[in-house]
Amino acid sequence: MSIVTNIERLCKQTAVYWGDPTSDGEGGYTYDDPVEVKCRWEYTKEVFTRIGGGNVSEQLISNAIVYVLQDVDEQGLLFLGELDDLDSADEESPKEVSSVYKIERFDKIPRLGSTTEFIRKVYL
Repeated sequence: MSIVTNIERLCKQTAVYWGDPTSDGEGGYTYDDPVEVKCRWEYTKEVFTRIGGGNVSEQLISNAIVYVLQDVDEQGLLFLGELDDLDSADEESPKEVSSVYKIERFDKIPRLGSTTEFIRKVYL
């Protein structure tokens, strides 16, 4: 059994994801409509490096590490829960929800010996 299969089996939680962050020209972002994604959400502190504009790197400490089964966008947002847990105002203004986290880094690592199976790890 591959590590990818194990991660797929462990992704029993649901998160709400706001993707396709687009600059609003005022220092913020707009997002696509939220969707539910399967995940494994681990509240853990881990030091990681993020590459910013101009290839400047900075070290950050995560609020959580999340394994997902699909690609996500850096600067997108994740919320541990379901769409039903949010009201329509929360869905349209996710930054107002205290437990919504910005995706600081997204890693997509191919399984050894495969070009089609990936481990997807998100740092919040």
